[in-house]
Amino acid sequence: MSSPHPIEARLWEEATPLTHLHAFLYWERTKPKAVFLRQPYGRRWHTVTWQEAGDQARRIATALQAFGVQKGSLVGLLSRNCYHWILADLAIAMTGAVSVPFYPNLAPADLQTVLEKSEVTHLFVGKLDAGYWEKVRHVIPSHLRLIRFPLYPGASAVDKGEAWEALLRRHTPLSDPYQPQLQDLWTILYTSGTTGTPKGVMLPYRCPVRFMEHERQYGDFRLFELPEYRLFSYLPLNHIAERIAIEVAGLYRGGVLSFVESVDTFTQNIQTTQPTFLFGVPRIWQKFQQGVLERFGGPKRYNRLVGLPWIGSLLKKYIRRKLGLARVQLALTGGAITPDPIKSWFHDLGVPLREVYAMTENCAGCTVMPRHTYKAGTVGKPLQGVRLKIDPHTHEILMWADWVMDGYYKDPAKTAEVLQGGWLHTGDTGEIDEEGFLRVTGRLKDTFKTAKGLFVVPEPLETPFAQLPYVEQVCVVGLGLSQPLLLATLSELGLKTPRAEVEAAFLHLLESVNGPLPPYQRIARIVLLPESWTIENSLLTPTLKVRRPQVHQRYSPFYSAWLEHPAPILWHDPQQKPVPI
Repeated sequence: MSSPHPIEARLWEEATPLTHLHAFLYWERTKPKAVFLRQPYGRRWHTVTWQEAGDQARRIATALQAFGVQKGSLVGLLSRNCYHWILADLAIAMTGAVSVPFYPNLAPADLQTVLEKSEVTHLFVGKLDAGYWEKVRHVIPSHLRLIRFPLYPGASAVDKGEAWEALLRRHTPLSDPYQPQLQDLWTILYTSGTTGTPKGVMLPYRCPVRFMEHERQYGDFRLFELPEYRLFSYLPLNHIAERIAIEVAGLYRGGVLSFVESVDTFTQNIQTTQPTFLFGVPRIWQKFQQGVLERFGGPKRYNRLVGLPWIGSLLKKYIRRKLGLARVQLALTGGAITPDPIKSWFHDLGVPLREVYAMTENCAGCTVMPRHTYKAGTVGKPLQGVRLKIDPHTHEILMWADWVMDGYYKDPAKTAEVLQGGWLHTGDTGEIDEEGFLRVTGRLKDTFKTAKGLFVVPEPLETPFAQLPYVEQVCVVGLGLSQPLLLATLSELGLKTPRAEVEAAFLHLLESVNGPLPPYQRIARIVLLPESWTIENSLLTPTLKVRRPQVHQRYSPFYSAWLEHPAPILWHDPQQKPVPI
């Protein structure tokens, strides 16, 4: 790796172990006037220096101690990304307590479940979408002591709890923050609940510390090699990738962290920020791509324009700047498998998008596509310090690293099921090729049995269709059916494109996908759905993954009628009456 700046190099002499809290205290002391956090308010950016952040975090830490918070206490966080989120998380760490952040878009019943399971005693409530607080306030347990962030423009007005500003005035800065040790519990992160009830992943400080030590030594991602660590935070901060790559690594690097204000201002905010590092789930990169293709009138016209000599390279440069990617030196995608055509599209645009495969349970560290390398159909090679093997009977991917979780909070049975003999059972199936690249082939729990008694893995069938620019979401279903069905919702481009053109694209791909498959795996019908799958209607998780059980429950009454229809592609009529099964 390249030589770090002398000030940054001295950071690693500060403490053993060097946690991200130690890193924050170091930057607070060595560059107090430098900008740390940037929060947009319309066209204006409010900046917070390291010294100002330290002052507020230390005062809130003193307030928490006055409320009875101590080492090991469980303190919750419910807020969209904002600078108060980071300050609250730092304050929690300064008391030796455990931060337990929640997705700020959970349905009321789901929020109630995780609040009860987590056993938090205090809860920060912050920047929430308009109307959200009114929906969930009744599920907040009455015994929780609430601390509310200052009101952000357009956000829900939280009418309960202690006001942040009042606590700042009332309390003095904490002079002796807690010094975390490797074995101390850092955070409990609740999974997004793709297949059932969310589980609380317990990550001690050992996990981020060992992960960052390996990254600094071996540079698998290049996090410590970027000359400037300018970040843009928009994914939920309780998502493990955002927590590690944005918050934790940002603190180690002493980077500048900017936030998105809202979905509506995303483009404006990222254009102004122009980050040097960006992480996104596949859906985000697909949205980038679809927005560009729609603006240029579809894939054919776009390809023709960018293929023009001279003009093409200038056009790509213009697109990168408009997307906010003009200065990106490290672009990562993960959280689900990213279709190869999307990665190829960004490579051609001049944004070398690298796939990451990881999960909350291994602190976002498992495999990454090596730099200057691209192998289609794979998610890269194991990080230094990671060992992988494939279960010979189930083909499940098993991994070992020094940053694997301690277990699931108060769920020893599930912990024993997932952690066996020091190996993390990922729940994913895959294979390792002769060059050491990992190919993920599906999820064990997603495999279903058809009426013929044969098993179908849905992911390989879904992936080609997810690559169509007309597609928003796809899901292959077929439990107990004679043949699988593919359900799809359309993207904005798909909704604007003539139906005949959309059908032709699906039909051509259907023939290509079905051709080499054994008969029992072939997709019998493609059903195009007019409604969207959203977090609000419980068909997507907070991380935008499809909730297969809920999709099955919603559409299973229509399966028989769809299979009996003679056409291979159907446009579902919402007025169609379901058939009892």
